[in-house]
Amino acid sequence: MEIANRIKELPPYLFVTISKKIAEKRAKGEEIISFGIGDPDLPTPQRIIDKICQESSVTANHRYPESEGLPELRQAIAQWYQKRFGVMLDPETEVLPLVGSKEGIGHIAWCMLNPGDIALVPDPAYPVYAISTLLADAEPYYLKLTADNNYLPDLPSIPDNVRAKAKMLWLNYPNNPTGAIADIKYFDSVVQFADANDIAVCHDAPYTEIAFEGYRPPSFLQASGAKNIGIEFHSLSKSYNMSGWRIGMAVGNATMIDALKRFKSNIDSGIPQAIQMAAIEALTGSQEDIARNTAVYQRRRDLIVETLSDMGLEVESPKASLYIWARVPTGYTSASFATELLDQVGVVVTPGNGYGSHGEGYVRLSLTVPDASLLKGLSKLAAWKGMVGRSKTR
Repeated sequence: MEIANRIKELPPYLFVTISKKIAEKRAKGEEIISFGIGDPDLPTPQRIIDKICQESSVTANHRYPESEGLPELRQAIAQWYQKRFGVMLDPETEVLPLVGSKEGIGHIAWCMLNPGDIALVPDPAYPVYAISTLLADAEPYYLKLTADNNYLPDLPSIPDNVRAKAKMLWLNYPNNPTGAIADIKYFDSVVQFADANDIAVCHDAPYTEIAFEGYRPPSFLQASGAKNIGIEFHSLSKSYNMSGWRIGMAVGNATMIDALKRFKSNIDSGIPQAIQMAAIEALTGSQEDIARNTAVYQRRRDLIVETLSDMGLEVESPKASLYIWARVPTGYTSASFATELLDQVGVVVTPGNGYGSHGEGYVRLSLTVPDASLLKGLSKLAAWKGMVGRSKTR
């Protein structure tokens, strides 16, 4: 038998490759500390766990859920957006719960792109934006993100012939992998660009609640006219440490939400209702857990940045997100530096080129490392400092 070309040409997901290498090392008895994947290590708040346990015993929750989610959850999402961002949403037409935001991110290309269309994709970026475009038989056009442009796409520089074929634009702030941020003024310029060129905007915003020193990241939907041209993906994974429960949402433009809802209704049977009820508890209950979690991440951020700076790496302390974006030392590529750290001191970092060609020259470190492992990993990195000049993998 022969599999489809779209699967033959599909590269392995970045973290599958990394996880395989970690497993191989650990199978040999090596101690490995991973700063690789941004999966919160802090536990789901107890009040949310208690709600899941309670609702798991309700017989009605043992049956198929509806694809569009419980009305109570859609209302809770709308209320959360209004309270957090001042954004008004119609829970019937502008809110769609998802089996984790990755589900919607992966499928929206099928809803908005025809074969041959172009999606404007940042580079570096979360790999799913480009992969979902390719799976929909459309074409990614990569928007270079660099320190020089503050990791914000330079939309006016996009060639006319590309804009004519572009149907979607991806944004992600606070940003993965760079930790960059965007303000309302920039989002306003995006709305103007998208409206003038008939381009749908998809903003991926799972890190808005992971911010430091009083900074409060905005929602793209706070920009004037944003709901006319775009949607925003959000998630309970990072905000409430619910990555294992798989629940998120898409909100915004009613036409795009309806398209995603129709697609979704044909391929899955919705989110288990006990988890939906737990999400309601997360969104409507005390938000103090977020502040406590953020304090932990800020402390870790400071420790990592200090260690990397002492190693001689060029690194900035991000105002938000779960990631540190560090330039590799002279003489290394992203991959060779990541390989050296793994082989020499047993520390995993993610090569920047795994997020796109313009991520070359950088590595990403996640803040989601338990404190004991984090301190051990930083000690290992400090030990590498003494190896500079003795072994460079070029």
